[in-house]
Amino acid sequence: MIKKSCIGILLFVFIFAFVGCYGESSQSGAEMQQVLRITAGNEIPTMDSTGTLDVLSQSVINNVFEGLYRFGKDSKPIPGIARSHEVSQDGKTYTFHLRKAKWSNGTPVTAHDFIYAWKKSLHPDSLSIYAYLFDDIKNAAAIQDKSSSLYGNVDKLGVKAIDDYTLEVKLEKPVPYFLSLVSFPSFFPQNEEFVDSQGDQYGLETEHLIFNGPFILDNWKHEEGWELKKNPDYWDADTVKLDKVKVKVVKDTSTAVNLYESNDIDIVNLSAEFVDSYQDSPEYSTMVKPEVYFIRMNQKNEFLKNRHIRKAIDLGWDKKELTEQILNNGSLPAYYLVPKDFVTGPDGRDFRSEYSDFNTGGVKEAKKHWEKGLKELGVNQVELELLSYDDELSKTVTSYIRNQLETNLPGLSLRINRQPNKQKIVLESKMDYELSYSGWNPDFQDPITFVDLFVSDGPYNWSDYKNPEADRLVYAAKSESDAKERWSLLQEAERIFIEEDAVISPMFQTGQARLMKPYVKGYVSHPLAVSASYKWTYME
Repeated sequence: MIKKSCIGILLFVFIFAFVGCYGESSQSGAEMQQVLRITAGNEIPTMDSTGTLDVLSQSVINNVFEGLYRFGKDSKPIPGIARSHEVSQDGKTYTFHLRKAKWSNGTPVTAHDFIYAWKKSLHPDSLSIYAYLFDDIKNAAAIQDKSSSLYGNVDKLGVKAIDDYTLEVKLEKPVPYFLSLVSFPSFFPQNEEFVDSQGDQYGLETEHLIFNGPFILDNWKHEEGWELKKNPDYWDADTVKLDKVKVKVVKDTSTAVNLYESNDIDIVNLSAEFVDSYQDSPEYSTMVKPEVYFIRMNQKNEFLKNRHIRKAIDLGWDKKELTEQILNNGSLPAYYLVPKDFVTGPDGRDFRSEYSDFNTGGVKEAKKHWEKGLKELGVNQVELELLSYDDELSKTVTSYIRNQLETNLPGLSLRINRQPNKQKIVLESKMDYELSYSGWNPDFQDPITFVDLFVSDGPYNWSDYKNPEADRLVYAAKSESDAKERWSLLQEAERIFIEEDAVISPMFQTGQARLMKPYVKGYVSHPLAVSASYKWTYME
């Protein structure tokens, strides 16, 4: 989600850089230590897997906890705490067989730990922001519905412990991406006895946590950094080569680049101003991630209720110039919501194969819609405010868009409201904004994680948008068993969101330019909210 990303929605704009060392000195001949040092741009908000809503937390949680399945080297689900599973003939019952794994306090990880965590996510007193991800499990949606007779009755959730090491999950309908779904942190287990003993302190400090993943969290110094240490009790500890991952909070790219140049860190993500200087280096690489940034348009606003005004805003600025001149990091101009090269359909083709791009008419078309919108509204002046993140890159991007729109759409006055990420999300969720620079990072590998963002009753439909036909298509796709028909329904729903209704103005699909030292091996980047796995990383 931006986040979904995470929330998916992307709730933090932050920098990851990855670091290692050679023995006592990077110049010595001593054997290399298995230590990876990492910098992050922000503090971890929470380590409660049922309460996380940001990419940074999810990335750390992914490395110190483990669910039934986890994302593997190719970002496909592989067995985690579940050593195997079976699916009923109708596709609606999953039976997971758990391995004999332990928490870091020696307590066994059992089927009851999953049931406790999932019920906790759905209970009205501890409702997770990601509770909607559980809707495919039998009765989960009804448990969250205040008008239902099952509201709050988490004991009716379709999960059962056949025994301590066998978990049965009943679904409302077949879910082709269910293993990917249960690999997401919201589905990770929690030990009820330990969590209850910590009260409201659970997840806030290392002493209030136990772990069942490849690493444990240690030396968490808020706003300064933290360490991940190899978990000797992890069921697959022999695979883990790193002894330690050191993380230090570094707020700006220039500082991180200096650390990289002085051999104090091993990987650094580059912002636009550094790309030209390093793009010829053999240590330089780029990748395109499946996260999409876009401008939300709050239809509670009198001007943004008008479809032509929204279309004009989407068409009225140069997305290609933004990615090539401003971002300069491999990002792609986005004329869509579901990203390119994210997931393939039943015919083996990318989701974008049917509708590659929407709304590509440019400024000339934008002016036509603008004039129609002004005429329908009976005005010749429009004042709007664009809510934005407060980091340097976002300032540059929003300044560019403001200049473009004010130049190309006569009569438009656009103010920029820059807010820290936490406050920005509060304003968005309360729909206390007009336009907002936002985005989404996928939680699992299926287009539904993007397409259901704008259904009328969706938890992240922060635009007051309603279209019964689009809703029908999305909900039909959720219950459609034929893979090709399901794909078609989702593609048509996306077309309505973007081409017909201009719910958002897609901006760019994120590219990432980075430098990596050649001795870092096995580092796994995930095209998902969990971001990265260190389980297979080693220093050579």
